[in-house]
Amino acid sequence: MSSLSLAVRDSSTMLRRNLLHARRYPSLTLNLLLTPVMLLLLFVYIFGDVMSAGIGDGGADRSEYIAYLVPGILMMTIGGTTIGSAVSVATDMNEGIIARFRTMSIHRGSVLIGHVLGSVLQCVMSVVLVGAVAVAIGFRSTDATVLEWIAAFGLLALFALALTWIAVGMGLVSPNAEAASNNAMPLIFLPLISTTFVPVDAMPGWFQPIAEYQPFTPAIETLRGLLLGTEIGHNGWLVIVWCLALTVLGYFWSKASFNRDPE
Repeated sequence: MSSLSLAVRDSSTMLRRNLLHARRYPSLTLNLLLTPVMLLLLFVYIFGDVMSAGIGDGGADRSEYIAYLVPGILMMTIGGTTIGSAVSVATDMNEGIIARFRTMSIHRGSVLIGHVLGSVLQCVMSVVLVGAVAVAIGFRSTDATVLEWIAAFGLLALFALALTWIAVGMGLVSPNAEAASNNAMPLIFLPLISTTFVPVDAMPGWFQPIAEYQPFTPAIETLRGLLLGTEIGHNGWLVIVWCLALTVLGYFWSKASFNRDPE
């Protein structure tokens, strides 16, 4: 069997293992999924009238604010779901199963690949579920073409891949699952200081560059442009740069941490 066939076989086995773990222990995934759903409902029905006053020159009505809010919540969903990857990796490292895998005749990188692919699939499923809730409360994207929908789906998958590699790296360097969850909290915190809820112009002047150029804002603005027809501007190439940079950084960080000899 060629090395490529061995890698594909072992990665598929590890992917199946991680999906089975997610199915048997759904509480973490459910908790991470409920957070963006609750925020969506909270900011639409409780804070929506206040928050929408900062949208545009004369404010926005509820339907317009739902359209503005949903792309940010979808990106927040990805950030929250990838925290589960950090916890899962840290758990594997501390339970000794990784040490056992190291002694087995399997492709070395398949363990990480299984975690990454499993996380991306969970992100996609989470986005679909949150998107269904958004449609149920009034979100519509009538102007997006088929190509724009495909591009939007590709953007979500690429962003999920980038954040997952970072989360895997965080899990590998964390001493336990609790620390991994805490270390990965920026993946939840960053969307809160992006354009998820209000535009950059509504923020304090000193804070606007931070909000505008962090990873989540260009991703959110690009997704809004694809689904709602708003102007994408420089956000399109900026989110691609962020995704590629985070993927490469996370990959080499994870690889170096995984290959480090255990103490």
